[in-house]
Amino acid sequence: MATQIILMKLTDQGIKNVKDAPQRIDAAAKAIEGMGGKMTGFYFTLGEYDYIAIAEGLTNEAGASFLLKLGSAGNVRTTTLMAFTKKEFAEMVKKLP
Repeated sequence: MATQIILMKLTDQGIKNVKDAPQRIDAAAKAIEGMGGKMTGFYFTLGEYDYIAIAEGLTNEAGASFLLKLGSAGNVRTTTLMAFTKKEFAEMVKKLP
């Protein structure tokens, strides 16, 4: 199952409208579900990134489409990581020559 880890930094607009963030997070979770995935985790973090979301089950195309929609709203800038489970990693290693 595809897992994306989405790292987000608030923009000036995003911090100005931070009181609306909980509703935006709920809307994002619903959007992910509408694209066939699920937001399995969301965190407000201290440090380099302001938020971290974990989404599962999206195709690469659906994930990219979601990120474009999210970014175009102007509240966050994203960096996305594709993540693999320990089992998936072990299968990849087995295929090494």
